[in-house]
Amino acid sequence: METRVLKSTNENIKYCAELIKRGEVVGIPTETVYGLAANAFNENAVMKIFKAKKRPADNPLIVHIADMDMLRELAEDIPDTALEVCKKFWPGPITVVLPKSDRIPLVTSGGLNTVGIRLPSNNVARELIRICGLPLAAPSANLSGSPSPTTANHVFDDMNGRIPAILDGGSCSVGVESTVISFEGDIIRLLRPGKISVDDLKTVASDVVVDKGVLEIISNDASVKSPGMKYKHYSPKADVTLISGSVEFFEQYVAKHNSAGTYALIFDSDDISDSIKAVRFGDSSEQQAERIFAVLREIDKIGAERVYARCPSKEGVGLAVYNRMLRAAGFKVIKEGD
Repeated sequence: METRVLKSTNENIKYCAELIKRGEVVGIPTETVYGLAANAFNENAVMKIFKAKKRPADNPLIVHIADMDMLRELAEDIPDTALEVCKKFWPGPITVVLPKSDRIPLVTSGGLNTVGIRLPSNNVARELIRICGLPLAAPSANLSGSPSPTTANHVFDDMNGRIPAILDGGSCSVGVESTVISFEGDIIRLLRPGKISVDDLKTVASDVVVDKGVLEIISNDASVKSPGMKYKHYSPKADVTLISGSVEFFEQYVAKHNSAGTYALIFDSDDISDSIKAVRFGDSSEQQAERIFAVLREIDKIGAERVYARCPSKEGVGLAVYNRMLRAAGFKVIKEGD
């Protein structure tokens, strides 16, 4: 099919809402990354998302809503802690995993009895959901496993011919997918890190547990409540390895393994030899979060075969950047001193 990239005018938002109500899939902007949106209640439409992305069917989708009233339609037995999280951080880049209502088909929830729900802060996304009058299942609008899209052009690169339309809302301001959490009594479990950090969550619940899947490999046979917890994700075609340690150790290691197809992924302030081809992705964790996926896509365009990446911080949104880089590298990490 022809894929049209449309400016986010009122007319085009209404047009895309009509496509969704007819059971089609549309690329949409959010503050985190671009999503691939369809009617969350329509099993056939949701299956089109999986087909377009080439996504495993057991990888659950996040459902996006326009207001708190929609939450009551989608979830049951909502804990007080979850309501406190929603009150504090919505609209915004956080997803709450809750027991699903019967209105959510199992295909949307990846076969689980829970569903991830989010109220985005992006005005285009919320207006589209409002006009649809439906919650939208919307995973990242990329081919499964590849770097997530943070511009409409990124979506077009992956989805041209696979979906009818993409709403262009400019570059995403956050740049990594939403924080995903679940609830165990008064305890919050972090399933996927994002802009909303562990410290942020501790302002709502004193006990925040980081799930082992954030930093460790989970078997592909395991059942998970959040996308991004298993399978290789966010990866360019190049072979990526994370290097943990000083910039001096990083430079020495890359120099020993340097070749024509080798590139270094480094911080803006890093000073390394001109003999090493380098791509920079920011100094602060916020800069790195906003730029990391665009940089990983740039690496593909320049034809890199091997990439050695500086290890980002694990503090704040840095944990999200580290998590994405770890999965892009297939959990290959070289540590100084080992």
